[in-house]
Amino acid sequence: MSNFVEPEEMSPAERWIIAFTVMFGAFMAVMDTSVVNVSMSHMMGSFGSNLSSITWVATSYSIAEIIMVSMSGWWSSLIGRKNLYLASFVLFTIGSILCGTATTFTQIIVYRTIQGIGGGALIPVSQAILRETFPAEQQGMAMAIYGMGVVLAPALGPICGGFLTDQWGWPWIFYINVPICIVGIVLTYKFVHDPPYLRRGIQSVDSLGIILLTVFLTGLQVVLERGQEERWFESDFITIATIATVVSLIALIYWELRYKDPIINLRVLKNKNLTIGSIMGLIFGISLFGTTFVLPQFTQELLGYPAFEAGLALAPRAITLMMFMPVAGYLYQKLGAKALVFMGIIIIVWSYYDLMQLNTQAGISDLIFPLLIMGVGMPFMFIPLSAVSLSTVEKSNMTDASSIYTLARRIGGNIGYALVAVLFDRKVQIHTAYLTENVSDYNQFAHNYLSETGRMIQELGINSISASQIAVGMIQKVIVNQAKMLAYNDISFIFGCLFLLLIPLIFFMPSKSKITAMNKK
Repeated sequence: MSNFVEPEEMSPAERWIIAFTVMFGAFMAVMDTSVVNVSMSHMMGSFGSNLSSITWVATSYSIAEIIMVSMSGWWSSLIGRKNLYLASFVLFTIGSILCGTATTFTQIIVYRTIQGIGGGALIPVSQAILRETFPAEQQGMAMAIYGMGVVLAPALGPICGGFLTDQWGWPWIFYINVPICIVGIVLTYKFVHDPPYLRRGIQSVDSLGIILLTVFLTGLQVVLERGQEERWFESDFITIATIATVVSLIALIYWELRYKDPIINLRVLKNKNLTIGSIMGLIFGISLFGTTFVLPQFTQELLGYPAFEAGLALAPRAITLMMFMPVAGYLYQKLGAKALVFMGIIIIVWSYYDLMQLNTQAGISDLIFPLLIMGVGMPFMFIPLSAVSLSTVEKSNMTDASSIYTLARRIGGNIGYALVAVLFDRKVQIHTAYLTENVSDYNQFAHNYLSETGRMIQELGINSISASQIAVGMIQKVIVNQAKMLAYNDISFIFGCLFLLLIPLIFFMPSKSKITAMNKK
């Protein structure tokens, strides 16, 4: 017999305990996506691997996680949602312990895969549980709690990873998960229960769907993460992986729409709000994970920050994210989704405009204001999107819908990483070529710079030929740094434009009155 209690019959204390419990899972699973980024160099030394190989520590986790995100609805029907959540928590904890004990490169890849399998289901199931725990008038606050887990975690990952690695070594980025996960497991066992209307049981295993889904998501992850390094379609490996990804996606869509118990329930995309929310969530993921990746690179490459300080550069965004999540949850109930999303877009575009103005003389103080502004805008987008996307989904399909919405955001994150890598490489080449064309003896500024620099070097006792060569090398370094700075500015411009493109979709979102009517049903 189910111990599930309807939201209206729960006490406020019971609701908040459940919310606190499921936020544990979402937070830990998402944070472990980015927590290893600043520890890669330390792992390279431990395992004797090069940079190309060590990135599989992140890739293996992401592939396993994103596959399980997609399959969460199917697994919850098979074994029950609470059982799935508990099993995922336990597997994530075991994987974390194993990762910390890894002594070879093969071991860390296998253990990270185990950890990713455990972490994948925690994210969408957390959202589905929160939707059912809070009554209609508190859905904005419920999504604010969920947002603290899945939006704050990528921002805190590099900070926590850098601190733990510098203080105690990289294994502690995994060991730190264990006590937190144990608390989450105990609370889940005691307070979380399956609702009676949850769809249970399957008549047959969708074996072909599992294979196609695995091939598609693995191929997509590999292409996006390895494409830039392999020079994209100049590589036979990337070409073959792309073909396999596209073919498996087409076959997956065709098969899943016809199979009775599909591994991923694409039929829920008939819901207009879910489809619009997933599209906007994909763009949101590109921005969130893209900036999480590019800003530490900027601070390390151009500003010369060590790993911990590079991760700490994201702290202003994390602070305002945490502060404005409950504010956005409250405003959602008052203003509705349309007004709040529009506000979020304008604020985020403003932050990208400020980031476009940075130059090579920028310091951490120049980053603080635009990141504070970005941290204000993101909750205003995330909370209404999360609430509206699932607002008209049947309760029995809640986990399926949450899985698809989460999948869209995670794929957006992967695209964000790849997009940053491609744009940065291409833009640096373009700006370097342009700047080099304008640096010659015919350019008065360049001529004066080379002459003055050469003269100053000669005064240090270096002969004229060597001084001239050193001066040329110095101006080349200046050109490269300026080209990188312009590339980072271009990336900020493009991300800002992506958000502006979302404005037409706002008109297809339900109005405040419709949301109120839907919540009363």
